[in-house]
Amino acid sequence: MGTSNSYGGPGGGNPLVPSWLEGDDGNGENVGPDVGAPQDGATPPKAPDAPQDRRLPEPPPLKDRFTAARGNFSRFAGSGGSDRASLGRALSQYVSRSAGGSRQAAQRMGSSRRVGAQLFGFLSDAQARGAREALRALNLESLAGRPIDQIFIGLADYICPEGGTVDEGVARDAFIETIADLASLGITDLDSLTAAQMQTVFELYATHAIEARICNDIGMKAVTLPTDVRAAERVQAQLHDFVRRGVSDALNMARTALQTLTPNRVLAFVTGIYQSAFEVLQVLGQAEVVK
Repeated sequence: MGTSNSYGGPGGGNPLVPSWLEGDDGNGENVGPDVGAPQDGATPPKAPDAPQDRRLPEPPPLKDRFTAARGNFSRFAGSGGSDRASLGRALSQYVSRSAGGSRQAAQRMGSSRRVGAQLFGFLSDAQARGAREALRALNLESLAGRPIDQIFIGLADYICPEGGTVDEGVARDAFIETIADLASLGITDLDSLTAAQMQTVFELYATHAIEARICNDIGMKAVTLPTDVRAAERVQAQLHDFVRRGVSDALNMARTALQTLTPNRVLAFVTGIYQSAFEVLQVLGQAEVVK
């Protein structure tokens, strides 16, 4: 469930950067404003007439930021998946306290935002012009005509090669897990890719990425999963389903923007999806607590 491994170093450069990612600095951070991303909260209030001390509370020390979320997730895991309130608290606290809000949580998805944008852009191109032309644009035409899992493995080596940081490892692991899901989804032919299938593939990738990011941050090595295999599987499945619901709701809310999306706005759109997904996760988590 996710990855907590460190990586030994970069696995090579990536000289072929699609034009629709020119706003990315190469490290998963958008150097321009995320104009397509929603903002946390409402419009800031008008400044008061008299000066006031409006300093925010000091954030908890780094070592303490994940303590509450980790403790609640441990209780959820210890229950074998029955203590949904503890899962809700863990995810709500992760977004609000550990990550510092949905916007900051989305920014922490550095490499996963970049890879998600590249995946989304490739799928959009394949749907519009066909798999061969989409692969040719990335200098990967030799993959045309191969089984879809081989195409995606080649694409993974292009957009998220092995090696690098833990953040890059999260992005690659999420991509590999998405490849494993393709067969069960019945997605076998890029040339007949539908808009619904494209959205599903991206939804799964974003879900795996957020799940892996959470697991790395709260330190899954410090969380004891049930020794019963079926109970451990329930814990993992419930976390996955919870996160996927958040991503799915975020995509549904952005359906209008998706229909008018242009190539140069893909990265901002993907960042907005991550931010909205974290907002939904926080709300869903709080709802589980009050049930």
